[in-house]
Amino acid sequence: MNLIIFGPPGAGKGTQAALIQEKYGLKQLSTGDMLRAEVSSGSDLGQHLKTTMDKGELVSDDTIIEIIAGCIARPDCEKGFILDGFPRTVAQAEALDNMLSHMKRQIDHVLVLEVDEDALVDRILGRAAETGGARSDDNAETLKKRLRVYHNQTAPVLPYYAGRGVMRGIDGMRSIDEVQTEIDALLGNARAA
Repeated sequence: MNLIIFGPPGAGKGTQAALIQEKYGLKQLSTGDMLRAEVSSGSDLGQHLKTTMDKGELVSDDTIIEIIAGCIARPDCEKGFILDGFPRTVAQAEALDNMLSHMKRQIDHVLVLEVDEDALVDRILGRAAETGGARSDDNAETLKKRLRVYHNQTAPVLPYYAGRGVMRGIDGMRSIDEVQTEIDALLGNARAA
């Protein structure tokens, strides 16, 4: 089973992807985590990525697609994967479909965490307080820019998947457990079908 989780920054995509990974044995592939790991490595690419991410801008399609393709090809993704933070554009969605087709795989479900964006600022500031500002992009100014980028560039990907009948909306404003229960019901029903 191969999944994508969508939602604006701070919607809880990473949290839910981790819970799905634990329960279903799918490999969580968070582009944010992969990019932050590259930044932490101190490489030239990492330094370039840090500058881009700190500005709230998106990393180039070619770079992201290369990183994702390598991850999907690993043995730990044989059982399935959860993409968190990818694709962000229709061009990336098309490239992903093409890549998966060559691997004889497909996206089975696209989960969209629907949230009140005014509440996201509080979530992000809360996360920054809990982690001591460990993520350089956890601030209100960067979040607002990332929300604009999400609406202008990422949200247009949703009709791409809606047209394939694999997209489901999830109320992301509920508690973590309630969101997880709704996702479990969807994935459990899909496995039984």
